Amino acid sequence: MSLREIRVVPDPVLRTPCEPIREITPAVRRMVQDLLDTVDDPGRAGLSANQIGISLRAFSYNINGKLGYVLNPVIEETRGEQYGEEGCLSVPKLWYKTRRADYARVRGINLDGKPVVLEGTGLMGRMLQHETDHLDGYIYLDRLEKTERQEAMRRMREVR
Repeated sequence: MSLREIRVVPDPVLRTPCEPIREITPAVRRMVQDLLDTVDDPGRAGLSANQIGISLRAFSYNINGKLGYVLNPVIEETRGEQYGEEGCLSVPKLWYKTRRADYARVRGINLDGKPVVLEGTGLMGRMLQHETDHLDGYIYLDRLEKTERQEAMRRMREVR
């Protein structure tokens, strides 16, 4: 079991798009176990590989007691809308109402190279979009309106 340190903004690894996983190696298997161990904590819904300092396309999740992961996730479909509180382990202590699609579907693979499809509404839909954003080099604050984003960046500097 290995709980990893969470990288926080302004760490550049959070702004760098992650590379696809081309081969399932022992290092990739260890990374997935670290992602699962680190997300398996109360109040944590998702964790992307770059949040633990690894620039590969993978994330883990912990939604309603269901723990899992996906490699090379790509959002295939979104629909509907939700507007609710969102936070991030890499932006500690700040929560902002964020607009997201209500439903999201992500396709990727597992450690056996077999296809995986994750989908859901509400918190699951939000998590799928949030973690995929991380892998593309974005944080949820990027989705806020300009004035709210500026306030969030100011508050983030004060919190550090």
